[in-house]
Amino acid sequence: MATVTRDTLLRKPFNDFRNYPYGFSRSGDFSIRESDALLHYGCLITAMLNGEFKPETAEDKSLLAVAKGEKTAETAVEKAWAKYQARINRPKVGSMYGRSKVVDDDSDFDSSTADDDLVVED
Repeated sequence: MATVTRDTLLRKPFNDFRNYPYGFSRSGDFSIRESDALLHYGCLITAMLNGEFKPETAEDKSLLAVAKGEKTAETAVEKAWAKYQARINRPKVGSMYGRSKVVDDDSDFDSSTADDDLVVED
């Protein structure tokens, strides 16, 4: 396997198809600058979080500290990553109608009337 460098991670675009299937810029959650920052720096940050890449510069160390929640976001990239994390980790809405389960429509059907067939006479 090829060695992972900072330059290759910065050239690779970051996409989160699970949470943002149409991209960050089309989601409406992020501004153009924020979506560009996520697209450009996202692979670097995820590689550092997964332990695949060790931070080399002070900027990398700062990004990693913000991603882990050890430091408040100061730069535009750090703020965009913090906003991204807040968006994907927000609590999910259970149901609009207050039920936790979906009721099956077949539950109203009485099986005792299944013997009766409709007979049409000519």
